[in-house]
Amino acid sequence: MSDTTMKSIARRPDSAWVRLRRRKMALVGMALVILIFGASILAPWIAPYDPFEQHFDGLTLFGEPLPPGGEYLLGTDLLGRDLFSRLLYGARTSLIIGVVANGIALIIGTVVGLTAGFFQGWIGAVLMRFTDLMMAFPALLLAICLAAVFQPSLWIVAFVIAMVNWVQTARVIYTETTALTARDFIAAERTLGASTARILFKHILPHLVPTIIVWGTLGISTTVLLEATLSYLGVGVQPPTPSWGNIIFENQTYFQAAPWLVFFPGAAIVVLALAFNLVGDALRDVLDPTLRGSD
Repeated sequence: MSDTTMKSIARRPDSAWVRLRRRKMALVGMALVILIFGASILAPWIAPYDPFEQHFDGLTLFGEPLPPGGEYLLGTDLLGRDLFSRLLYGARTSLIIGVVANGIALIIGTVVGLTAGFFQGWIGAVLMRFTDLMMAFPALLLAICLAAVFQPSLWIVAFVIAMVNWVQTARVIYTETTALTARDFIAAERTLGASTARILFKHILPHLVPTIIVWGTLGISTTVLLEATLSYLGVGVQPPTPSWGNIIFENQTYFQAAPWLVFFPGAAIVVLALAFNLVGDALRDVLDPTLRGSD
């Protein structure tokens, strides 16, 4: 396909990118996501200080954190460390866990839902009853229990979050796969003797890609919030490794005397979750053919 053809497709009124650009809030969300990703990647060059360094002049004469402004842009924490530097590195921690944990959960949920929806019968019944069993447990409580069993670390926290977040994806993929399997073109493929692998990977899975993309985007915000919650409760990423959740946990005793220590990491969590939700909602509306008339 020539470049001219590709450009003409991109300019069509029903092009996904064209319709996505019409949504101002989606563009705001994308800009925020790019900004946060860029800041986390470039943290070693942007951060003015080492996030672990305790500065001798980072506390007042009374041993309290310094307020924002001056040498320390967002002030210092209870140990005299630069809060801005720790937030930058904390963004890296939150995004690594968010992407890795959500990616694992997406793969597990897609495999379980696709297998159960396509084969159905006793295989589908066993897989979906197991999914229902996992959904019966409160996600936060189950994550706390799993995190308490294992030694909390960045990768263990990502694994724990993935183990409690795949069930929603599995349920959605199962529903869509079941509907697709009953379609006439799948019956025609079976009549023509198409293999199971061909039907799954050439005819069913491509139809699920929009759903996978949307759930992958929306799931990152949920993952980041769960990681921050676990870190705040002390069963997530352990200090001194900076994470937005454990920054709040470490400094909560200074909430009244130094509210910025809780406000800035809390605001960062809200902004990141909001950004991914804005992008995910826009992608859902753009990629779902039943919602195209709502632009």
